[in-house]
This record gives sequence, structure tokens and C-alpha cells, in this order.
Amino acid sequence: MDIESNRKARKWTRKELAGRALWTLCSPLFRWSPRPLWGWRRFLLRLFGAKVGKDVHLTPSCRVFIPWNLEIGSWSSVGFETIIYNLGEITIGEHVTISQRSHLCAGSHDFRDDSMPLIKANITIEDGAWVCADTFVGPDILIEKKGIVGARAVVTKDVKAGNVVAGNPAKVIGHR
Repeated sequence: MDIESNRKARKWTRKELAGRALWTLCSPLFRWSPRPLWGWRRFLLRLFGAKVGKDVHLTPSCRVFIPWNLEIGSWSSVGFETIIYNLGEITIGEHVTISQRSHLCAGSHDFRDDSMPLIKANITIEDGAWVCADTFVGPDILIEKKGIVGARAVVTKDVKAGNVVAGNPAKVIGHR
């Protein structure tokens, strides 16, 4: 591995670095807000460029890394201690539940290259889907409408509409 090349690589624009620094300074206003202040957390995310629908519930302990790379449809919810690692864009549809301690990981490194360049991938979770507790959703994943990902599953392949998947790696175990 060529760690030196990785550290020297320009991964972010100055604007992105400034935005991330400002979000880091302001994110305690999100994390330390009382649980019932759903509107306040929606406001903060919108202030930083997120597209957030009506009546979205984000718990104060969920962690959003880059708000401007996040879109959440109306009436969706994000559970406590969920990690939204959105180096790339993460799109969450309407009426979606992301349960507690889930990890949406829209970034990685290309291990085939010695300099391990950063990969900014996307994740899309369509309307009516449910991502159950402690789930890991990897980069470049599509969870189609009404798909269900069982608790503690590791999603490395797309989930088709209405399919129920579980396990590590996640496999189809039923249909909704």
C-alpha cells in the first residue's frame, strides 16, 4: 500500500472541505437537540443542503456526514445511532424506515490500486422499504420499493422490489 500517495491525493474541493468543517462545528446542535425536535433537525439538514421531505423523523443520535449529499422523502424515519456515511449521494424514498444502528456506507477505497483512492458511491433506498436494526448497506446499492433488509444483514447486492433479505451476505428469504 502506498499510504503517502493516498494522503497527498486531493479528495475534496475547498468548498467541500469548508462545508464539512462548518457542519462539524454545527452538528452538536443536531446531536444534542431533544428527541421531539424533529423539525429542528430537518431545518439544520436543509440549511446545509439536504433535501428533506415532510414529517421526516431523524433521531438526534443518528450521524449524517455530508448533509448536501442526502435526500430523504416525506414520512421516513432514521433510528438512533444510525450512521449515514454519505461521501456519495444517499437517497431515501418516502415512507422508509431506517432502524437503529444501521450503517449506510456510500464510500470506500479501491483496494486494487496501491494508493487506495477514495470512492464516492451512491445508495438509493426506494419508497416503502425497511432497513432493520444493525444492518450494513454497502456502496452502490439499490433497495427497490418495499424491499426489507433483515436485522444485522450485510447488503452487498441490490435488493429487488418486495424482496425480504437477511444474513451475511444478504440473501433472499421471502417476498413481501
